Amino acid sequence: MEKIVKKGKDIDSILEEFCEETGLTKDDIVYKDSEQKKGLFKGTVNEVTIYKKADIYSYAKEFLKEIVEKLGLEVSFETKKQEDKVIIRMYSDNNNILIGHNGNTLRALETIVKQKIQLETDLYFMIFLDVENYKDKKEARIKRLARQIAREVKRTNIEVKMENMNAYERRIVHSALTKFKGVSTKSEGVEPNRHVVISPVK
Repeated sequence: MEKIVKKGKDIDSILEEFCEETGLTKDDIVYKDSEQKKGLFKGTVNEVTIYKKADIYSYAKEFLKEIVEKLGLEVSFETKKQEDKVIIRMYSDNNNILIGHNGNTLRALETIVKQKIQLETDLYFMIFLDVENYKDKKEARIKRLARQIAREVKRTNIEVKMENMNAYERRIVHSALTKFKGVSTKSEGVEPNRHVVISPVK
């Protein structure tokens, strides 16, 4: 993973010059900046450390491959842009192991990769992992369940507490019912026992 350090008077100018040199856009890179003193009475200069997102994704895949192979699995990857995020999909000869119970192993891998990238770059970089289409399928199931419960809540006028969910799953429920008329949602409980409550709107 290439670390590129540029110096100049103005951060925007540094980034624009780098993008012109490489043919990249600002959406293709991540960076951090700091102010360096030139010396006594000589003012300051801005230092910008730049990483190409493509390099980070390649690094993440190599790191993941090393972990997965130690589990005795063969793995291949697909990097795909979906809406406003990039997802690294893994395909192995035993996807159930990579997913784990209720997706626990997949979430753990995602956390480990984020921490590794942060350790190497000193930047917090969002990485989204999936195993085949596990997350897409799970998201679709949660949305269907949320809407089904919402219709029942609206019909009976009785609130329903859903089962405990992690933050990602709760966000799916809240998002699915944002425009659903006649009900409201809120999260209750203390981790790891937080859940969504779907209530009728009077």
